[in-house]
Amino acid sequence: MDEAAPSPSWAALLAVLALCGVHLCAGRLRFLESTPRSVWLSFAGGVSVAYIFVHVLPDLSEAQEAVQSAVGAGLGFVEHHVYLVALLGLAAFYGLERAARESRRSNRQDGGEDVTSAGVFWLHIGSFALYNALIGYLLLEREELRSLLVFTLAMALHFVISDFALHEHHKDAYRRTGRWILAAAIFLGWLVGRTTRIPEAAVGVLFAFLAGGVMLNVLKEELPEERQSRFWAFAVGAGGYAALLLAL
Repeated sequence: MDEAAPSPSWAALLAVLALCGVHLCAGRLRFLESTPRSVWLSFAGGVSVAYIFVHVLPDLSEAQEAVQSAVGAGLGFVEHHVYLVALLGLAAFYGLERAARESRRSNRQDGGEDVTSAGVFWLHIGSFALYNALIGYLLLEREELRSLLVFTLAMALHFVISDFALHEHHKDAYRRTGRWILAAAIFLGWLVGRTTRIPEAAVGVLFAFLAGGVMLNVLKEELPEERQSRFWAFAVGAGGYAALLLAL
């Protein structure tokens, strides 16, 4: 662990407010709504993936040690416990994405709008609210100011991507209600972190779930052919941010 000074509490609060602001303002970035895909969205996707592979996945090995210590010996599957949780996070958000797409397709076939049903909207927003609350909590786990800034920047760019996708699925319902719920969830997660301490092993498991979710939510936006994504922008974002993380 580096000997850098701990980040002050006000820095985490500023990070929370910045991330809330991303949700509330991302919908105003109309230049992102283009085909081929905006270079800024592909760049943001590259940054998010670089953060996961260079910063988060190595941290999972430390989380694995905490989980093993908490659970104890004698359970073979625990050897890869946090990685299974990361896989679970990826699968869970893939299921949510499929549900949203199927709901939109069903509405179109019935002659309705290209938008999800109310039930799928609340399922999607509720799941992302828990996801955001976890991010808000994990802000307080960034013990150093440098680590906090790196985490906040990566999550802010990730939120831009998520907001774009959620608006595409839910349209006006997301603008009127969804984005406010997701912004509030970040603050609530931070508030829980200020008043409650979760055991280190549990934090590791939650961190793993977040890693899987981030990977799915980024790659599902970059890989589909109809997105016409900008590979060079994705590569610049991933390579540049990876280099920055390795230099810090």
